[in-house]
Amino acid sequence: MIRDDIKAATIAAMKGGDKETTGTLRMVQAAIKNRDIEARTGGAPKDDDALVTEVLQKMIKQRRESAEIYRKGGREDRAETEESEIAIIERFLPTQLNDAEAEAKIREIIAETDASSMKDMGRVMALVKERLGASIEPARASALVKTALS
Repeated sequence: MIRDDIKAATIAAMKGGDKETTGTLRMVQAAIKNRDIEARTGGAPKDDDALVTEVLQKMIKQRRESAEIYRKGGREDRAETEESEIAIIERFLPTQLNDAEAEAKIREIIAETDASSMKDMGRVMALVKERLGASIEPARASALVKTALS
């Protein structure tokens, strides 16, 4: 399970004296804990790895946005910090599909659903999320679906 891998990596980073990795992994664990608390009242994914992957993808998205804002503001040092955190978090995500594989799978889904216009995007994205889930970032999947339907 991804959760166990994160705990083991946190312990290893603490023992190795890697403060940057330790800090980032502690933030990840806190975000997962917060999501666990939210899931008590709402509907939680049945698969624990799906929940953890969702949290990791959200954290990566936030850090990419922050890095972009820091760059626009001339704070290259802060942008680099955000990007190093992204690299640490990405180690725990399942292997991502490359562009060619993702496009092929999305085209299969589009053909299967007989989608022909942007009106069908919601239906296609639901299947993409269900079938490809953690192997593709939602924003990247959305962009590929838009391109394919255009």
